[in-house]
Amino acid sequence: MKTTHPFSPAHFVFDRELIERLDGAGPRYTSYPTADRFTSNFSTQDYLDKLRQRQIGANRKPLSLYAHIPFCNTICYYCACNKIITKDSSKADLYLDYLEKEISLVSAELGFREKVIQLHFGGGTPTFLSDAQLERLMGILGTHFEFMSDGEYSIEIDPRKVKRETMLKLADYGFNRVSVGIQDFDPAVQQAVNRVQTVEETRAVIDAAREGGFKSVSLDLIYGLPLQSRETMRDTLQKALALDPDRLSLYNYAHLPSVFKPQRRINEAELPSAALKLDILQDAVKTLTDAGYVFIGMDHFAKPDDELAVALRQGRLQRNFQGYSTHADCDMLAFGVSSIGKVGSCYSQNDKTLEGYYAALDQGRLPVVRGLTLDSDDVLRRTIIQSLMCRFALSVEAIEEVHGINFAQYFAAEMPQIREFQQQGLLSFDGDFLMVEPKGRFLIRNIAMIFDRHLRERETQARYSRTI
Repeated sequence: MKTTHPFSPAHFVFDRELIERLDGAGPRYTSYPTADRFTSNFSTQDYLDKLRQRQIGANRKPLSLYAHIPFCNTICYYCACNKIITKDSSKADLYLDYLEKEISLVSAELGFREKVIQLHFGGGTPTFLSDAQLERLMGILGTHFEFMSDGEYSIEIDPRKVKRETMLKLADYGFNRVSVGIQDFDPAVQQAVNRVQTVEETRAVIDAAREGGFKSVSLDLIYGLPLQSRETMRDTLQKALALDPDRLSLYNYAHLPSVFKPQRRINEAELPSAALKLDILQDAVKTLTDAGYVFIGMDHFAKPDDELAVALRQGRLQRNFQGYSTHADCDMLAFGVSSIGKVGSCYSQNDKTLEGYYAALDQGRLPVVRGLTLDSDDVLRRTIIQSLMCRFALSVEAIEEVHGINFAQYFAAEMPQIREFQQQGLLSFDGDFLMVEPKGRFLIRNIAMIFDRHLRERETQARYSRTI
């Protein structure tokens, strides 16, 4: 299975035997170092220092903002997100009070009303918020930040909870991208994961988004759910494609019931085998590429004229905590419980509990509880992993020039693995250029892991998802 142009960065070969042989678990690299490396030794003061460096002009690019809305009306058994199940909308009013406190504290440290090029509302279910609550949150953000007219403003949507009027209001607020959760359209699968959702209500939300002028509609599907089969997934994909999405993500379900309690309600006996999961994925990849979608990387597909596909062709694709992006080089300010941000050379994460999050803000301090300041080695390896994940290529000369190293000497410990993957056909390396070959592109996480010093040198309690 392959695309038609062998020199395109979107070209790939689905090598079933190689994928099975290299099957394993590993990070998704929405950051490097990965979040499981964050430490409580990182303090609120460390974060404040980075914010103040922006104030004196250390990095004046426009910002990316992320707001975490943790509430959901019902629980989906597959979910691994930080969420709170409730039907009490007044809890969101209180939460917005504290979000406003946090946003005000951060804004005060920045010193002026900074420009924003990217905004994302995630969760939980951001549309748990009522129209009035959404309007209030956008008003709070608009008071402290200036949203650029050409920005990318996205929100995650649960179609079961959103009406046409809300979608039109979101468009009025400035949102222009929407991510619509589906997971699976098969009734038996939906019952097994406690997420019953019709094609009709999903289409109504998408139609409203397009009526409101949204630039992009993305659909989220999951393979590996209980009771899924090749036939049911083919049917789900055909229904999804009939909705004509601009982007489509096909995530691998990671069953980790010891880590995520809701998953304990899933009957493990109903989960597809590893071989069947790979059958489903292989079928899905063929269906999507036959339908004209471009393989962006990992689990993302997009229409050829979508900004992600264009960025891939032009070598401008990037990656952050929300996945593939065209603005990931921005500092990201993250607001809300458990949210993770990036400012300069540091990552920071807020308290994962509402109690701790509220208590910190009641004391007039930011709710940062852990993070990491990157050293020069981390920055170097982050650059390499980002290049491999987003461009499937790495210029050794550029790395050596920017970071002042001899690549072969610096990465002497990594060279045996590079050579082994080269022999297996995953990549090519001539000393000046490292290129991920078509059959290595579905195994890009395995290739990125070569350069993950933390993964190699330190013990971790993290449980990673399968790389395929």
